[in-house]
Amino acid sequence: MSGFIKTLFSSIAKKQIMALTGLSFCAFLAIHLFGNLTIYRGEQSFNSYSDRLHSLGLLINAVEIGLLVLAVVHILLAALLYVENWRARPVRYVMKKNAGGRTISSTLMPYTGLYLLIFVIIHLLTFHFADRGDRGIFHLVERVFSSPGYVIFYAFSMIVAAFHVKHGFWSAFQTLGANHPKYMPLIRAVSLIFSFCVGVGFGFIPIYIMAST
Repeated sequence: MSGFIKTLFSSIAKKQIMALTGLSFCAFLAIHLFGNLTIYRGEQSFNSYSDRLHSLGLLINAVEIGLLVLAVVHILLAALLYVENWRARPVRYVMKKNAGGRTISSTLMPYTGLYLLIFVIIHLLTFHFADRGDRGIFHLVERVFSSPGYVIFYAFSMIVAAFHVKHGFWSAFQTLGANHPKYMPLIRAVSLIFSFCVGVGFGFIPIYIMAST
């Protein structure tokens, strides 16, 4: 039993759980983006999409709770791994080397992750917990994205999300054992395409709404 507990709390297990929770969020982003694209079909289509989601009742509540649990686990493990890495090497090297395939995306992962946590909180307060009034979610989105400041903030946040996803997607597969010369180039390519879709797909919506109003 003690061996199982040690294995469960090992760095490898933490990274694997982080990988699984991260991939779960990637799946959520893909579904969320697909739904948000209905906004280009107009007010009625987007409000209808939102109403269908809320009509699921307890099911959508269960999904929201599940996402919250995944987020808490992902964040806690990220913080624990960051502290463990910091303790393992308290003195930084005088000259950093770009070894091990480190990129800007991988180096900034803790910071982009923290930024996205702040963004998600603001995003939920702005849209999910806000009063939508009688005209539905489309009117709320239209009103929020009429502010150039919020549009810039949102678009920039999507760029940050794209950087986070770009590294997180392929490294999750690598952590789970897919680090094979035959498959990794394809996984990296999919990671790049997916991160581009996240950044542009979500990031262009506020620009489109502001330009349309």
